[in-house]
Amino acid sequence: MKKVVFILFLVTFLSCDEINNFLSSENETTNEPIIASIGDTNLYLSDVVNVVPRGTSKNDSLVLIKSFINSWAKRQLMLKKAAESISDVNNKQINELVKNYEESLYINGYKESLINQQLDTVISEQSIQKYYTNNKDNFRLNEELLQLKYIYFGKDFLDKKEAIKKFKSNSIEDLEGLENLTINFKDYMLRDSSWVSYDDVLLKIPPFRYISKEKLLKKSKFIQKEDSLGVYLVAVNNVLKRNEIAPISYIRSNIKQLILHKRKIELVREIEKTLINDAIKNNEFKEY
Repeated sequence: MKKVVFILFLVTFLSCDEINNFLSSENETTNEPIIASIGDTNLYLSDVVNVVPRGTSKNDSLVLIKSFINSWAKRQLMLKKAAESISDVNNKQINELVKNYEESLYINGYKESLINQQLDTVISEQSIQKYYTNNKDNFRLNEELLQLKYIYFGKDFLDKKEAIKKFKSNSIEDLEGLENLTINFKDYMLRDSSWVSYDDVLLKIPPFRYISKEKLLKKSKFIQKEDSLGVYLVAVNNVLKRNEIAPISYIRSNIKQLILHKRKIELVREIEKTLINDAIKNNEFKEY
């Protein structure tokens, strides 16, 4: 218990640099302080340095350190019992799994390093369009999409009639006039070229939750709805139903990721092919 209190003092009141200096000076003369041990396995001061966040109270720090020590002890005891009871066959399987995992870490790390150095991450609009055209059937929607414009203003908004008039109009001049009023709106989306999912529409415009889905998923030049806080003006310009082909603008980022993934696979195959050819050329790889 005294040692835990001593450790508590170190990790609570000293900085990491000060603790490292302490450990350095300790190692010059004696071994590093041991906090706990299970058989020949020790838990050292350096293992608990980062357990307690700076500013933690003394009582909470003590709880954290004791909990960490107990968790470490339970883990070591379980490992000790498991090592004693495991059969030679199982031990061989575990060693094989560990070896395979270690090899995979090395190989994947090497591949990632080469990919980061060699992968072309620039994707042109032409490449996106070509991929989209060649794979359209893979981009069928599993949700409904809408193109719409809407504005939302408070019930105390003074230019309500003017806003409604300009919102209903199709003229560029009235759209620009409406944009000049946006500073007074709670929310708005005036350019109706963007596609929005049906679920997102319900989040943005809560009163639509009480309109039937069939009615909302239709083109409409003007819908006015209110809630306790304000007024929504909505115009649905276009609708895409489930299983229709998704518009390229909606899935552009997904296509970029798919193209990058394809390039990664091709690059890895090329790297592996080069490694084999070089090994054969240098007599490193032989088949018997």
